[in-house]
Amino acid sequence: MNMLYRAKPVDGIAWVTGASSGIGRAAALELARRGYVVAVTARRLPDLETLAVEAQGLKGRIVPAPGDITDEAGILELVSSLEAAHGPIVLAFLNAGIYYPLRASPFDAAAFRQTFNVNILGTVNCLAALLPRMTERRMGQIGINASVAGYGGLPRAGAYAGSKAALIAMVESLKFDTDNLGLTLQIINPGFVETPLTALNDHPMPFLMKLDAAAVRVCDGFEKGGFEIIFPRRLAYILKFLNLLPYRLYFSLIASATGWKGKKD
Repeated sequence: MNMLYRAKPVDGIAWVTGASSGIGRAAALELARRGYVVAVTARRLPDLETLAVEAQGLKGRIVPAPGDITDEAGILELVSSLEAAHGPIVLAFLNAGIYYPLRASPFDAAAFRQTFNVNILGTVNCLAALLPRMTERRMGQIGINASVAGYGGLPRAGAYAGSKAALIAMVESLKFDTDNLGLTLQIINPGFVETPLTALNDHPMPFLMKLDAAAVRVCDGFEKGGFEIIFPRRLAYILKFLNLLPYRLYFSLIASATGWKGKKD
C-alpha cells in the first residue's frame, strides 16, 4: 500500500463547503490560522465575504467561492476555476449538510428527498470534481463530515441519520481505492456541537462541545491522519457500544436516554 498523503499549506489550497456557519465556518478560520489559503463555499456570498474579513491578519487567508453543491455542473466549474486561480486543492473538507427534525407522522417525504440530495448527492458532486484531479496528481486529502448519528437510528433523525449512515458506508468503501492511489480519505463524525443545526434540538445533548473546540479537533485530525475523526469521544464510544446491542435493548435505552419512551406528540 502506498504512503498516504498528508496535506500541507505549501502544497496547495484548502476547500471547505458549508462554510457560512457552524463547523465549516469555524474550521475554515482554523485552517487559515494554520497557514492555508482556504476557498470557502456556500450559497450566500455575503456570509463568505464576512468570513474573509474576519480572517484578515491570520497566517493564511480566506477566498469566497460561492456555489451550490447540488449543482453538479456548477461544482465542476467552481473547482476548475479555483485551481486555475489559486493552485491545486490539496485538502478538502466536504462539510455542507442540512438537518430537519422529522417524524413518522406527519411523514415529510419532500424533506427526506432534500436531505439526501444535499447530504449525499451534494457530497458526491464534490467528490466527482475532486477525485480525478487528485488521482492524476497522486496528491490529495479529503475529509467528509458525517455524524455519530450515522451509527444508528435516533428519534426525529430519520432523514439526517440515514444520510449520514450512507456517507459513512460510502467513504469506507471508497477508502479501499483511495489507499491504493496514495490519497487520504477521512470521515468526520461529530457529536453534539453548538451550531445552528443543534439549536433546532429540543432533547438532551450530552457532552455538548463548543464550536471552536470542534474546529480544532477537525483540523488536528487532518494533520494527524487516521480514518475517523470523532468528538466528543465519550459520546461516540457510547453510541458505538449501544449499536452492538440487540435491537430490543438498543431501542429501549435510546428511548429512555432521549426522553422518547411513550412520547406521542
